[in-house]
Amino acid sequence: MLKKIFYAAAFMLLTFSCTEKGHHHGENEDHSEHETHEAHEHGPEHKHDHDHGETSESHTGEIKLEPERAEQFGVGITKAEPSDFASVIKVSGKVESAQDDRSVISATSSGTISFAPSVTEGTRVSPGMRIASITAKGIAGGDPNEAARVALDAAKQELDRATPLHADGIISTRDYNMIKLEYERARAAYSGSGSGSAAVSRQNGVITRLLVKQGEYVETGRPIAEVSGNTRLTLRADLPEKYASFYPTVVSANFRPSYSDEVVTLKDLNGKMLSGSTVVADRAGYLPVYFSFDNNGKAVPGAFAEVYLVGTPRHNVISVPAEAISEQQGTLFVYVRLDEECYEKRPVITGQSDGVNVEIVSGLNPGEDVVTAGMTFVKLAETTGVVPEGHHHH
Repeated sequence: MLKKIFYAAAFMLLTFSCTEKGHHHGENEDHSEHETHEAHEHGPEHKHDHDHGETSESHTGEIKLEPERAEQFGVGITKAEPSDFASVIKVSGKVESAQDDRSVISATSSGTISFAPSVTEGTRVSPGMRIASITAKGIAGGDPNEAARVALDAAKQELDRATPLHADGIISTRDYNMIKLEYERARAAYSGSGSGSAAVSRQNGVITRLLVKQGEYVETGRPIAEVSGNTRLTLRADLPEKYASFYPTVVSANFRPSYSDEVVTLKDLNGKMLSGSTVVADRAGYLPVYFSFDNNGKAVPGAFAEVYLVGTPRHNVISVPAEAISEQQGTLFVYVRLDEECYEKRPVITGQSDGVNVEIVSGLNPGEDVVTAGMTFVKLAETTGVVPEGHHHH
């Protein structure tokens, strides 16, 4: 509250109405001598109205803000020019890992799983990194890896016994080769991890999902974790089937993740549309539309999002950045710069929005300057004074 009072006080000192210094747009005239003469001739009771060209025009809402103050407070301007603006439908969606950029880590043996202490969803992994161990100790049937180790020890002892006997010709080459083959089989069956087996990652990436719980019993081959390289991501947009006719016109999309206020433009992330579906998918009443894009490090796989499906462009549409729109008691406004020192609060009617820009149906003319940054300070200046009657803009 104190901060708002401070800003208001500062603006009362820095700003004043557009005519307090005799400011008007048109031919400048010095009326001081004429007014002094009339004051002497008619007395202090006389009130004289000057016509500066458009005395009947209403100037309510005009705001004074000197150029140096506007620059100091970061007031930014965008010119409202007609351009292409795509038809847009706002739908729900979800960010997912790309299919070709993910892998699954599976159990290499049956038993109880124990994740490494540092392993959670979001943990970065590298090829060969162990994320969990699996042991069958304490389970009926015993630890198969321990049994493999015992078999390997026995096969090794038999091979060690047979090697010198084969060299002395006591046992045949055929029998020796059979003993050696049994050793190789036993060695292949043993994982080398002592007790149990290890589950390791095959790629660089991030663990996006753990599919089993700590201490859970798993069978050989069961998936236990998903790993995403996170270099490419997929955006799935759920288009209501009543808009099925819009699907063939879709060319791109923008989206706002549920955890952020920032709208992401797929065009800026090397995004491209993947094959969609004209058949209702697992969500009844919706048609999935898929896009692939580069991960800029901010997108989180699994996050839900608002998606703006971008269709065929329309020509000669006036639009402004979404941040230029303000709302007061249900009415939408923009602030228009009339000249270097004066601004006007202008009601507008909006059309579609692609999340970045908003279509202006009425209220703005081509070429007008619209405030898109520092709007807070223009609003504060709005409360410091009113342009007196007689001010006009040609």
